[in-house]
Amino acid sequence: MKTKYLAAVLLSLLPLLAGAQELSFSTNFIDYARSGSANLEASYGFSRHWTVSAGVKYDAGGNNRQQLYSFGGRYWPWHIYSGWWLSGKMQYQEFNEASAPGQATSEGDRYGAGFAGGYSKMLGKHLNLDMGIGFWTGYSRYVTYACPSCGRITDNGNKLFVLPNDLMVALSYIF
Repeated sequence: MKTKYLAAVLLSLLPLLAGAQELSFSTNFIDYARSGSANLEASYGFSRHWTVSAGVKYDAGGNNRQQLYSFGGRYWPWHIYSGWWLSGKMQYQEFNEASAPGQATSEGDRYGAGFAGGYSKMLGKHLNLDMGIGFWTGYSRYVTYACPSCGRITDNGNKLFVLPNDLMVALSYIF
């Protein structure tokens, strides 16, 4: 269901694609290397200094599974898709985390806001290398189980969190 909402947001951006050098798609290689998470972010430049973006990250394997959806904006002091940038976004994550196979497992939902900064190096007319770092903070609802299959609850609740979020070395294609 959440994937349908993200697809609707991305498709709603399609009518805005009349101009050149305004739309980009990017993928973060650090997410692939660290956890094998498939990820994609679409951005649209609506002025010289501002872009809006929608992103999705999905990881269904290993000890840590997640779905993460984000929507936000990026400020570019010089020009969109070139040079330094600052960003902010709203995020939702559905997670299932295990410390090691057969050990305690936590699952739940996180809602919050993320902030990041970085630099975008132009490699060519349509290709950029984006580098950045950021964090996100918000509210988490979780349940902790003694093991992945036993179903014995050891902890549950709600808590505030601050987590690293964007460690980024991404390749962007700009239309």
